[in-house]
Amino acid sequence: MQKAVLITIGDEILSGNTIDTNSNFVAIELKNIGIQVARIFTISDEAEIIKDTLKTAFEIGEVVIMTGGLGPTRDDKTKKALAEFFHDEIVLNEVTLEHLKNYLEKRGRSELLERNKEQAYLPSKSLIFQNYYGTAPCMMMEWEGKLCFSLPGVPYEVKPLIKEQIIPYLKDKFRLDYIHTRIVSVVGIPESILADMIEDWELALPEHISLSYLPIGNRVKLRLTATGEDENVLKDQMEGEIQKLLPIVGDQIIATSEDKIEKILGELLGEKKLTISTAESCTGGELAKMITSHSGSSKYFMGGIVAYATEKKVEILKVSQATVDQYTVVSEEVAREMAKGCQQLFDTDISLSTTGVAGPGKGEDGKAVGTVFYTIRINEQEETFKLYLPHLERLDFMNFVSQKILQDLISLLIKN
Repeated sequence: MQKAVLITIGDEILSGNTIDTNSNFVAIELKNIGIQVARIFTISDEAEIIKDTLKTAFEIGEVVIMTGGLGPTRDDKTKKALAEFFHDEIVLNEVTLEHLKNYLEKRGRSELLERNKEQAYLPSKSLIFQNYYGTAPCMMMEWEGKLCFSLPGVPYEVKPLIKEQIIPYLKDKFRLDYIHTRIVSVVGIPESILADMIEDWELALPEHISLSYLPIGNRVKLRLTATGEDENVLKDQMEGEIQKLLPIVGDQIIATSEDKIEKILGELLGEKKLTISTAESCTGGELAKMITSHSGSSKYFMGGIVAYATEKKVEILKVSQATVDQYTVVSEEVAREMAKGCQQLFDTDISLSTTGVAGPGKGEDGKAVGTVFYTIRINEQEETFKLYLPHLERLDFMNFVSQKILQDLISLLIKN
């Protein structure tokens, strides 16, 4: 299996001001064609650092993909570093220049600025992949049979360059094995206990099938990855191994194919022809966001409301003021009334509600940070749960609680 090294260039990423989403995207795309990412570097835009990192990268892998560092000025440090590393010179690339003229004309700019023209100065030995969503092209340099791709850093430019041009090029360049992946989602079993439960099964897996544990919330995703020359054989072998796993873990498995919890839920709701709505407080709309992030969710998601203020819980969801006064707004009783009011408001089979304290300050009723009650209401049946997560920061709290609720809902639907 070919190995790849990713290099992200940018002081803004090193400072923490910008999140490196490119590496995640590129690594997944490479994995899908059987190229393993062996290492990821994040470096500053300095010529010597770039050259030193390239030297190390080529010692590790056959493919190097760099993102960022390409600017519209003649003294571009990345292009300079590439030219020096590959013993090349920077020259005007007429094809790229013409592409830039056409690109800017289509966007209403008939005049090519000098700084835009600088984007057409490229290492003479490089193979150019034109950028149809920006002005900086991708350059590919070859060294002793190994490849280095240098891309701009803007994610919406990186994605089409990778998917539409670089991935097809790599598939043609290398003889790549098929790679087949399945995700088995297990809930309610801690990772360490699960590992003990399935140890014998794991040790008996064929050499070409690898297993990794990916905890998320209170769910553990078991990712099985198989590589080989025959895709159909891999799929059959994978299914066989999963069938051996099912009786070991039992009904704690909620899915054997899909990865994202919202997609697992969406397929289950579609299969059972059920509708759903949400009434959120402490999760701030995260539940609705997760559910609607799955394509086709309009078939089952009828709507949601973020009733953050207590008076809106009373006014819109018909929570009793007497219930709030007696039990406080962060309580099992309020969660139940929110769910019932939501179900009636949107006329759905299922409703979900959350009330709690995401922090960092205490809630208006003095409840501790990290306290949350949530209700899952399916037709006339309901279950209310309490969590206490004081160690989680606000956004992590919202995400964890939302993940947990959807997981619990799936478990209930599977059992019913």
